[in-house]
Amino acid sequence: MKRFLMAAVCLLALPLMASELVAWPGGKPQRTEALREPVQVINLWATWCAPCRKEMPAMSAWYAKQPKGKVALVGIALDNEENIGRFLKSTPVRYPVWRYTGNDSRAFMKTLGNEIGGLPFTVVAIKGCGYRERITGEADGKKLDAAVKKLQAQCRA
Repeated sequence: MKRFLMAAVCLLALPLMASELVAWPGGKPQRTEALREPVQVINLWATWCAPCRKEMPAMSAWYAKQPKGKVALVGIALDNEENIGRFLKSTPVRYPVWRYTGNDSRAFMKTLGNEIGGLPFTVVAIKGCGYRERITGEADGKKLDAAVKKLQAQCRA
């Protein structure tokens, strides 16, 4: 019964969490469910996180090499608008950046499978497959390619 109750609470919380994502800049509400590309990569980061800052140029280069319309990569910042703006001026990326505006980033991270709450954290999924690959710590092109390859194999099986 306790597990059922926890599952129900988590399911009810998901729409609230989704409404706490906004595009940066601009603040337009965003939803991960609206990503249409078959391969979806969600990266959680913050400007105060050194490995996050280090991985972003590599992730941007990887994303730029992907076939158009095949991969969605979104960086979700757990930070404030001013910090994001300053950082992205010095380190621009080629993928969209969203901002988490809610009050419980740990709960939000758990909805994506980040149980420890560490950053950076990346989730790779293939739409309609049901499997996810999680990368805790710094991601790069090799790790992202390996995650996509593993998921493609699992989804065909």
